[in-house]
Amino acid sequence: MRTRLLILASSLAMLGWGTVLPYQYAYAADTRGWGSLVAAAASTLFSLGALVAAPIGGRLADRHSPVRVAVVAKVVAAVGVGALVWASTPDAFLAGMAVFGIGVTAAGPAQSLLALRWTGSSDRRRVFAWQFTGQALGMAIGAFAAGYVVDLHRLEGMRPAFLTAAAGFIVSAFLIALAARGTRGTRDAEHEAAIRDLGELPAPGVSRTDAIRAIWARPALRWTALVTVTLALGFYAQFESGLPAYALTILDVSPSTIGVASAVNCLVIIGLQMIVVRFTARRSSADLLVVVGAVWLTSWVLLALGSVIPGSGAWLFVGAFGVFGVGETMYAPILNPLTAELAPAGYVGTTLGLFNALQTGLSAAGPLVAGVLLGAGWSAGFLGLHAAISALAVYAAWQLRRTLRRDKARAEHPARHPSVLVDAA
Repeated sequence: MRTRLLILASSLAMLGWGTVLPYQYAYAADTRGWGSLVAAAASTLFSLGALVAAPIGGRLADRHSPVRVAVVAKVVAAVGVGALVWASTPDAFLAGMAVFGIGVTAAGPAQSLLALRWTGSSDRRRVFAWQFTGQALGMAIGAFAAGYVVDLHRLEGMRPAFLTAAAGFIVSAFLIALAARGTRGTRDAEHEAAIRDLGELPAPGVSRTDAIRAIWARPALRWTALVTVTLALGFYAQFESGLPAYALTILDVSPSTIGVASAVNCLVIIGLQMIVVRFTARRSSADLLVVVGAVWLTSWVLLALGSVIPGSGAWLFVGAFGVFGVGETMYAPILNPLTAELAPAGYVGTTLGLFNALQTGLSAAGPLVAGVLLGAGWSAGFLGLHAAISALAVYAAWQLRRTLRRDKARAEHPARHPSVLVDAA
């Protein structure tokens, strides 16, 4: 029951966010007349807020109640996006997006830690898959509904979207608090088993520097970090602003096509997620991450074709978003469980927060890169750069695969590898 409420909480939060995500760029750049740089900067500040909040949220989740951290962070997110209703200047809009980013990202590690704690190791991929599917469903419903309520020709045309997003995060916070009621006072046997399986210990009284050193001492975690960053830069960093800007300025598609592409992306995830989880249940996480990088690369090739084949821009843009969705069905269910599995004991939340910060913080450069390249008309450079990043993701995932196999062989046959340190296994 707890995991179901957690999944529902994720879905409702994304339902509101889905009403904002496909249209925020066009709203800031065109409706408000603030230009493409302000629109791109809004997404960048969202990511910079995440850079600050993610490691703090993860550390707090290790040291204190992850339920409390998640609830408070979601309330902060609601305040940030709700404030956009009254944002009539670029500065106010940028500030609201920064606060929104802080709230959304601070909640992430705590919510992931709750999902890990409330499930056994054999069910984690499935639970994260359901959670991601619920988020995609909420996003799809929000994006579809926004097409009927958002009016980009009026200054107040985005108010229903902002208010819906704020309400979604408030209800999400309430559901997480409700789900946690069963764990107050005493913990059931299933919960205790999950805690032991994660290797969680009482939060040690060490500095953040010591925590980062403990995490970074593991080669598999270093490769996982590179995979996380490159896959994020290869798609998620451009999902909110770069890809919509490419569609509007290079492919010359309508704003409604962007909403359709976002909806298709979500629907592909909804339709394939559980099928993919069953098909890949016995396959290693690293192998699947190699596939994800290859899927990302294929999507960028489709986007490039849209700029050279006359009349194909709209349907290839929508199709590329659908292909991205196929990769996401493998990416989302495995990344957090893999990171938690590799994390040092007592640092699960800290590790998740650090990796979230890497993912979203470095992705802050994504909108600015898109603004510079596309603003200068260098669409080929925009496409080529992200194709190269996706290829680097494939390489990093392949190296992670080799590292994990080597570590497994060392653990199974320690006599053959006497030089291996225990804590690096």
